Amino acid sequence: MKNFLIYTLATITGIIIASFTLFFIMLASLSIMVASGDKPASISQNSILVLKAGVPIPDRGDTNPLAGLDIINMTFSPNPGLNEILLNLEKAASDPKIKGILIENGLLPSGWATTEEIRNALNKFRVESGKFIISYSDYVLQQEGYYLSTIADEIYIHPSSMVDFKGLSGEVMFYKKALEKLGIEVQVTRHGKFKGAVEPYILEKLSDENKAQITDYVGSIWNHIVEKISESRGIPQEQLNQLADKLAGNIATGAFESKLVDGLLFRDQLNDTLKILSGLTTRDKINLVSMSKYTKVPDPGKSFSAKNRIAVIYASGTIVMGKGTDYNIGGNNYSDIIRKERLDTTVKAIVMRVNSPGGINTASDIIWREMELAARAKPVVISMGNYAASGGYYISAPGTKIYADPTTISGSIGVFGLIPNTGKLMEQKLGISTETVNTNQNSDFPSIYRSMSVYEKEVMQIRIEKAYSDFVSKVAAGRKMSVESVDSIGQGRVWSGKSARKIGLVDELGGLKDAVKGAAELAGLETYSIRELPVVEDPYMKLLNQLTGEVRLNLLKKELGESLRIYNELLEIRDLSGIQARLPYFIEIH
Repeated sequence: MKNFLIYTLATITGIIIASFTLFFIMLASLSIMVASGDKPASISQNSILVLKAGVPIPDRGDTNPLAGLDIINMTFSPNPGLNEILLNLEKAASDPKIKGILIENGLLPSGWATTEEIRNALNKFRVESGKFIISYSDYVLQQEGYYLSTIADEIYIHPSSMVDFKGLSGEVMFYKKALEKLGIEVQVTRHGKFKGAVEPYILEKLSDENKAQITDYVGSIWNHIVEKISESRGIPQEQLNQLADKLAGNIATGAFESKLVDGLLFRDQLNDTLKILSGLTTRDKINLVSMSKYTKVPDPGKSFSAKNRIAVIYASGTIVMGKGTDYNIGGNNYSDIIRKERLDTTVKAIVMRVNSPGGINTASDIIWREMELAARAKPVVISMGNYAASGGYYISAPGTKIYADPTTISGSIGVFGLIPNTGKLMEQKLGISTETVNTNQNSDFPSIYRSMSVYEKEVMQIRIEKAYSDFVSKVAAGRKMSVESVDSIGQGRVWSGKSARKIGLVDELGGLKDAVKGAAELAGLETYSIRELPVVEDPYMKLLNQLTGEVRLNLLKKELGESLRIYNELLEIRDLSGIQARLPYFIEIH
């Protein structure tokens, strides 16, 4: 027994020592990665820049050397942001070592507005440089990827692949029956007949108003896509819609015969084609350069002026109170950032990149105030991404100028309040009861354990009406419109970027680069440097976060797969209590 305990203790001690040794070895390796992360890279002659499409593309790439590190799988795959891709395409146009671009299509959408901006940048690259762009897909060329690929000189797919060209579909998930089975009543107060964000909790299907608005903005986006594809591919719009109706691209030969694609190639045939286009022979080694690597290649044409700066603030995710995280917009944190840039005399203009479906009304108002103060002091330009709706539009309203892509989802000027009543769940399902002692008649308002009284509903409605009135008034002031005009296009209605420009909610159609250029013009700047915010987190703190939150996220992804989306939506439901300025963003357009 004594020997057994000794051996057991020795084994445990050995495991602990080995774990610490492995940790320090890993830490040392990561330190080397951090130290070398900012080193410039070089590329060979006759190189081809690879753009990976069909992957999630954030507005801002993570400059942290540890970005893309998967602790669980011990893999390293940095994900370049839209800002990096746009700069790289501009740089590659004048780089003699880059002979062309290969679009590698994947399966995961990055958003229609993001796709639109990259497509426009690719078109500019092709026109200004005269270099080739080739698109290729091994498996399924999904619609966003196909739209992006139509700007290429040639589109190739694998002989057993397909083109998912079928038109857009807006999908809404409803929770009413599920919540009833759980014994949860969602008490809704709202202003705006189009405020569809609450419908999943109180209805079993779309209201006529919500169905009408979805039909309108999805139709607007699709019409724009078909128009642009028609221009690039030389196929009449009517014929494109017929091809979509018939699912003509569902078989590779059908996609080729209908001229949706230019050829069916195996990977080796693609490589030979790329070699010849880049000035090599089929016996030479192909030089493919990733976006992540090319970001580190110095740009000889880049000039800076430390004296004059444009601050580019990336605001992505749901708007929440407090500091927030890397994945949402903390009202207090962003107000501090905007205030600092307003007071910095070296910052001559501010660009806010908004990619948000909205969120908590108070948090939106906190950010609005600092945006309004900043716009009094210097040009403040808004660049709208995939979403800039409800609270996302709220924080955009004070902008001196607002840019949006035609496929941006915007508007949704309206508010709502949700208070769940879990009394039935607690008592009938879990056997838990509550008893409340109040000093006053409404001391426990709002309570999640009972239904609201008639008077409490009236009080809640007054708060909602006040929040909506403030929202409309602030949009009217920022857009120099009458309150009546804003109210007529408000009511929670969602608009595409193209429609939003027609009704005055947006000034110009364009992307992030257009917004930065517009800010420079408003500030009278010819040379300037860019300061990107929020400040990137320290690499070692990033590692600690990965060892906690991101590890948990990766585990959930492995366990839940596609069901992770539903899990995240349920988490959103949990956090929806209170007054919200939020888009009905559970709608999926695919």
